[in-house]
Amino acid sequence: MDNQETKGSAQAVALAFLGGAVAGVVAGLLLAPKSGEETRRDLKRYARSAEEEVLEKAKEARAALDETIERGKHFIAEKAADVEAAVKAGRETVKEKMDKCCS
Repeated sequence: MDNQETKGSAQAVALAFLGGAVAGVVAGLLLAPKSGEETRRDLKRYARSAEEEVLEKAKEARAALDETIERGKHFIAEKAADVEAAVKAGRETVKEKMDKCCS
């Protein structure tokens, strides 16, 4: 549980840092001695850049999720095979014991 709290705390710090960075950029652009047209152009450029970065991060997250799902499927298949082998061995053992007992 402590590990999850630490992970959540680290995510909160990262999110707060990102929010502060965005607020700083916006404030810097709005307070800079530029014309309105230049400021709007800069804001559009920043918005496009941020959108591209978010899309890239989303692609990375999707790839990581897909990989995790595949590993989970592989793990489940392995465990299912282990259980199947254990059940088969158990059945054989019971059959042998029954054969010895009743013969």
